Amino acid sequence: MSRFHVGGKVVDTVDLLRKRHWAWRLDLWPFAVLYGVWLAAVVPSLDFSDASIVLGSIGAFHVLVFLFTVWSVDFKCFMQYSKVNDIQRADACKITPAKFSGSKEVVPLHFRKVELRKSGNAALILYMGIKISGWLVEQDRLLAASSTSLGTEEIFFDFRKQRFIYSDEQNTFFKLPYPSKETIGYYLKNTGYGTEAKIQAATEKWGRNVFEYPQPTFQSLLKEQIMEPFFVFQVFCVGLWCLDEYWYYSLFTLFMLFMFESTMAKSRLKTLSELRRVKVDSQILMVYRCGKWVKISGTELLPGDVVSIGRSTGLDGEDKSVPADMLILAGSAIVNEAILTGESTPQWKVPVIGRGTDEKLSTKRDKAHVLFGGTKILQHTPDKTFHLKAPDGGCLAVVLRTGFETSQGKLMRTILFSTERVTANSWESGLFILFLVVFALIAAGYVLKKGLEDPTRSKYKLLLSCSLIITSVIPPELPMELSIAVNTSLIALARRGIYCTEPFRIPFAGKVDICCFDKTGTLTSDDMEFSGVGGLTDSEDLDTEMSKVPDRTLEILASCHALVFVDNKLVGDPLEKAALKGIEWSYKSDEKAMPKKGSGNFVQIVQRHHFASYLKRMSVVVRVQEEFFAFVKGAPETIQERLVDVPAWYVKTYKKYTRQGSRVLALAYKSLPEMTVSEARSLERDTVESGLTFAGFAVFNCPIRDDSAAVLSELKGSSHDLVMITGDQALTACHVAGQVNIISKPALILGRGKSKESYEWVTPDENYTVPYSEDEVEALSEAHDLCIGGDCIEMLQQNSSTLKVIPYVKVFARVAPEQKELIITTFKSVGRVTLMCGDGTNDVGALKQAQVGVALLNAIPPPQNKKSPSEASSSKNETEKTSKSKKPKPTSANIDTPSKSRAVTKPESTTNQALNRHLTAAEMQRQKLKKLMDELNEDGADGRSAPIVKLGDASMASPFTAKHASVAPTTDIIRQGRSTLVTTLQMFKILGLNCLATAYVLSVMYLDGVKLGDVQATISGVFTAAFFLFISHASPLPTLSAERPHPNIFCSYVFLSLLGQFSVHIFFLISSVKEAEKYMPEECIEPDSEFHPNLVNTVSYMVGLMLQVATFAVNYMGHPFNQSISQNKPFMYALVAAVGFFTVITSDLFRELNDWLKLVPLPKPLRNKLMTWAFLTFLVCYLWEKVLRWGFPGKMPTWRKKQRQVAASQEKKNL
Repeated sequence: MSRFHVGGKVVDTVDLLRKRHWAWRLDLWPFAVLYGVWLAAVVPSLDFSDASIVLGSIGAFHVLVFLFTVWSVDFKCFMQYSKVNDIQRADACKITPAKFSGSKEVVPLHFRKVELRKSGNAALILYMGIKISGWLVEQDRLLAASSTSLGTEEIFFDFRKQRFIYSDEQNTFFKLPYPSKETIGYYLKNTGYGTEAKIQAATEKWGRNVFEYPQPTFQSLLKEQIMEPFFVFQVFCVGLWCLDEYWYYSLFTLFMLFMFESTMAKSRLKTLSELRRVKVDSQILMVYRCGKWVKISGTELLPGDVVSIGRSTGLDGEDKSVPADMLILAGSAIVNEAILTGESTPQWKVPVIGRGTDEKLSTKRDKAHVLFGGTKILQHTPDKTFHLKAPDGGCLAVVLRTGFETSQGKLMRTILFSTERVTANSWESGLFILFLVVFALIAAGYVLKKGLEDPTRSKYKLLLSCSLIITSVIPPELPMELSIAVNTSLIALARRGIYCTEPFRIPFAGKVDICCFDKTGTLTSDDMEFSGVGGLTDSEDLDTEMSKVPDRTLEILASCHALVFVDNKLVGDPLEKAALKGIEWSYKSDEKAMPKKGSGNFVQIVQRHHFASYLKRMSVVVRVQEEFFAFVKGAPETIQERLVDVPAWYVKTYKKYTRQGSRVLALAYKSLPEMTVSEARSLERDTVESGLTFAGFAVFNCPIRDDSAAVLSELKGSSHDLVMITGDQALTACHVAGQVNIISKPALILGRGKSKESYEWVTPDENYTVPYSEDEVEALSEAHDLCIGGDCIEMLQQNSSTLKVIPYVKVFARVAPEQKELIITTFKSVGRVTLMCGDGTNDVGALKQAQVGVALLNAIPPPQNKKSPSEASSSKNETEKTSKSKKPKPTSANIDTPSKSRAVTKPESTTNQALNRHLTAAEMQRQKLKKLMDELNEDGADGRSAPIVKLGDASMASPFTAKHASVAPTTDIIRQGRSTLVTTLQMFKILGLNCLATAYVLSVMYLDGVKLGDVQATISGVFTAAFFLFISHASPLPTLSAERPHPNIFCSYVFLSLLGQFSVHIFFLISSVKEAEKYMPEECIEPDSEFHPNLVNTVSYMVGLMLQVATFAVNYMGHPFNQSISQNKPFMYALVAAVGFFTVITSDLFRELNDWLKLVPLPKPLRNKLMTWAFLTFLVCYLWEKVLRWGFPGKMPTWRKKQRQVAASQEKKNL
């Protein structure tokens, strides 16, 4: 088997390879044969110049083959490796990464002997690659004692800082397992490594706890950059110009190319050096090894180590970060996780001790028990009752993951290896170039055919002409122009406090057709307002006067929470703080709650069971006077199942409040029998949270953010569907959705019918019901806005009808984080381009799945001055300051992306146009970008990479991170995305038209002796450079339009536009030249002769200039996406200057200027015709473009047809 399907998040497939012996490599022996044939057969039979041309052709082909082995991994494998089916014969493997995870790589395959040595009565496996039951193999699974040393072979490869091991049993590769998915009981029994042999084995297996990535040298970076396809293409073109005797310009261009690439390499080196400063803090920790506590550096930690961890500060007074991901066994800690999640509220981390011992650990679900690498402990409390005592008073924890597998390591891997190219639609770029190559080959073929008909023509000059046609028609500035479009958007977003770690996502933002929003903390404010207590009687009125509320209810609100003191300041969930403030109780750092007024009893918290999203509740065991109680709060429907006696008005009351958009929590309690404090602490969670007595509903209001309704209204008006995905109750969600314009039609909520098995659609006021049928959902969505809950999603999954229902739903309520992910993937599978906006905590999965994920870090919007966003945001709040102030950690979102903006590029017209033309464009582009980048980062950056994003600016949550406490960044991202798409489209059209015209000029007209002079080409080049620069920096309009941009280059609109304009241009060009020939004396012009001014040359230059101006003016896409020509002042001035220049030279106002340009005087009739035809050409092209834009507007994608197809194919699979 030569291919293994790994199917992970990093690696998709692995192909087994064996390196060929050098003599049998396909890039060596066939060429050795060719050189031999040349020497034996060609040299004796041809003259020296023809033989040299043949040798040059073979040499060029050989160099090209070698370069293709550098550019294409597949081609390299074909030439230098052979595929093998037996893994024992392989010595390398080709890795195909998962989608959007970078490019393919060839990595060596390692074989290592793993010794099984005798130790006591069993063989000790020193290093075992295959996971058996944990990561330390149990004694009964070990080999029987043996007097000899046995050995087994382990096969593995390292890819992007992760190790993948071959398993014979599963016949595939899998990621090196870490002890992060064992049972809770397993961790609680763990006492670390008992022997030195085990420590040695674990060190060999997992390595040191460090971020090791080699620092590249300047030479290696420069070599990498000068081997890129477009740089090689430019050098090849310079060589051609040298052959055509343009030494000065060629060598000057070559010098500038190398200078530019050197500055780029230097800049990248600086960025990579900065990234190396992110490292594991080398703090000294107490670790339990070989039965005793020893001091070990954080960099020497191993998965499975039992450590004592607490708050520690460095010499500079800064908090040290947690060195690895670890599970708390005993003690608790308050942690700042802002650097990873962007969540500014400190998180409470509690021991895993209360959980069922047979439960498997899930770091996603059980994050309340896990300390993540890179986060900072603000405060810790040791547990002195645990069987293993920490000598330094820290929390006891077991290490789960180290190095690049920790949460911080994952973020580092994302930044280091997100090597997708910063281009919009790269496959379309390739197809477009292929389309142009066809025209270039036709033109070159025409010249070759005509040239060969003339026996007197130099074969050398003929081949040179054909080569120049092909190289001139393919626009080498294309990647630069596309990158500039994306980079301009990156810079604009960074200025507004929006950071992007995956730039290739920006064009997706222009294609988004459905926007999904979390509710709490995203559409609504984080600041909760406590409204009162309800449901104590059958009265529907809310008790806002706390003196009328029973003491037990107040005690629950005062103590059933996860609030904590950090540096003498109360921090935690805003809802819990609002409740404490509303009932006028105080909470002290010794975990006691007491009323501020009156003579109520104080409540002492004994044990907490923290809120879990999958349970939808939390509880505490408290002592009031000498009596123990269990206090519980949670979602009304969850608590209802756990009550001994449910009041008759229970459901009616909480639904009334949720219909009004309030957040409702059910409160309950039960009295516990007499017991000791240690017995109370060891009570099982299920025992605490069952057999409860109802104590009322706590009602909170969450004010909608000021701009939510306006932003969502703008999105709806700009051809986007809106969806809400929330963990809140369905009625609350529907109320808020109505207020923010997500729903406008009558709402229907899916719920259980009268019989438990059936489901039905019900209106919020429960006056109207419709029986549920999956086949009628589409028809129902025409007249109603649909809402479903998390329990209904489970039902849909069981019935395999998610694809039939989810695409038509507008509000998703009571959904778990995994269900949010499912909703987004379902939208994507029916062909929708999704945007997900959340606050980056429980939305991580959905944010990662969406094509455009926007995490909101709740902070104030950045000031609108020149101060950089990263600077401005660093003083947002104390928590973020703590996470960043240690040292700057700049990270570039696309560090290893070598080929981004091409800055110095090869001209696209005749040999004489080999002047400063694109060099000028490049310098202007580069300086402009450099200036903008310097404003953003003190270190500066190059135009080919995104603004440097610091850890903490970007979160692990999503590709886009916005430092705003509002949903407004979604419109900014979509505006910039549409602008990038439109700019890309217009660049393709302009380059396409220019290249098609060039193919005609260089072939047909070149054979007729039409040429351009040096100065003429220079002037033309300056205008082109200016036009490209100014159109790429057009700003998007402040409001989104209902019209959508065309998502693809290959569509009827683009094809007809190019065809129509090209026809008009060619007609104008041919007519003008024919007209000029009437005034020309009969003379024979040799195609290979030197340039000398004549009427045809003059007219063709003037026409070419006018067509250039018309192409940019007609194809510029302004409203409704970007600034119009009149608003884009620099572009307008450049156009006016070009038209003025054309008028001046055509009317011959300044004879000296025309002489300098080598233009001959035009006869008056010809001059008038030329001016009239130029105007008519522009007018016809302009009207043609207007008609096409009117006839082919951008439309909302038709996804329903694809939805039906996908649903039908799913049904077939199920059958």
